[in-house]
Amino acid sequence: MLPRIALTTGEPAGIGPDITLKIAQHPIPAHIVAFANPDLLAQRAKQLGLPIQLLIQKSPLKKLSPHQPGHLNVIPVPLSQPVKCGQLNVGNVPYVLETLRQACQACMDKHVDALVTAPVHKGIINDAGNLFSGHTEFLAAQTGIKQVVMMLATPNLRVALVTTHLPLSQVSSTITSARLETVIRILHLDLHQKFGIKNPHILVCGLNPHAGEGGHLGSEEIFTIIPTLDKLRAEGMHLTGPVSADTAFISLTGIDVVLTMYHDQGLPVLKQQSFGNAANITLGLPIIRTSVDHGTALELAGTGRATSNSLNYAIEVALTMIKSHANISS
Repeated sequence: MLPRIALTTGEPAGIGPDITLKIAQHPIPAHIVAFANPDLLAQRAKQLGLPIQLLIQKSPLKKLSPHQPGHLNVIPVPLSQPVKCGQLNVGNVPYVLETLRQACQACMDKHVDALVTAPVHKGIINDAGNLFSGHTEFLAAQTGIKQVVMMLATPNLRVALVTTHLPLSQVSSTITSARLETVIRILHLDLHQKFGIKNPHILVCGLNPHAGEGGHLGSEEIFTIIPTLDKLRAEGMHLTGPVSADTAFISLTGIDVVLTMYHDQGLPVLKQQSFGNAANITLGLPIIRTSVDHGTALELAGTGRATSNSLNYAIEVALTMIKSHANISS
């Protein structure tokens, strides 16, 4: 049987609907169902000059046709306000969150095998009165998980984060031994169960320049990072570090993932290498979830200039994870 993938189209005024319609034009070896407003998709398709036949589905999903180019299964979610490309509207925030909630629940209920998300706009969601720091944290709350791990991946590089969307002033106090241990355990387990890597080799960056330089540039490595790594190495985990972040990416032969301490420590390297062609993956969830590596690009919405490369790769990664998880489970 072909895998089933739920797709959310993200911020309606951004490029999420555009890239969804673009990937729908190509063959995908799966059942794809978008949680979205059909009128929005139809109007955007007309604006972009893309042929599309929307196949309206009911929830819970029972029958889905395999994906065919130019067709898209849709579970309708109502919009509150008309959408204008590039113009954010707080009135449509409930729509954005409802698409996520329904798609996540479909995964939890095993009606679909994975969730792939197009970009949302964090600012407008917060402006609407919602405490929202990103998909990662929202989906953790929806699934009842206290700790998840954000990882971005390209065909040649994986970068995971100990902390995600935090002010830099809060990073050091957030990196506790307990948090670091939990993150590494999640990373190790999901690389095995969802990527089929038997004993992942994890390269761990230090927090401070030169990984603290023996305590002269910071003590987090001495009191938190090194003892935690030593504890997990004693259990058989293959961990290298802590290493200085400025040299961590020079030679990655045999490394399965680089674990960085905060958002901007590792992601600039990955995005410089493959921006627009990477996938964002949430590890530690009871579901498989991948996403794009970019934002809503409001200025590109409706112009036809937005590329669907990252969304396409996010779907590819989700399919790989579904297959690996099935193989491990069997």
